[in-house]
Amino acid sequence: VPAIVQDASTGEVLMLAYMNAESLRRTLESGQAWFWSRSRQELWHKGATSGNFLNVKAILKDCDEDALVVKVEPLGPACHTGERSCFFRTLEDEDPS
Repeated sequence: VPAIVQDASTGEVLMLAYMNAESLRRTLESGQAWFWSRSRQELWHKGATSGNFLNVKAILKDCDEDALVVKVEPLGPACHTGERSCFFRTLEDEDPS
């Protein structure tokens, strides 16, 4: 399911990832965010390589139970580019051609 990752303190949207039953189970057990990589077809523990872990404070489900909001305390940038959020570019930044 899509998982919107949000800073629990500021409400800022940090990233969009995907979770399956196993990543959700590991997240609930460990208190840190685990996701399912659709491209690599494997689980990944956010921060395992970079050290930028996401400590989970709450998980909300939507009314249809087909999407999640994961409220976190980020221990560093959430984006692999080093930006705090993956949502740092606007459409105006793109070349329209």
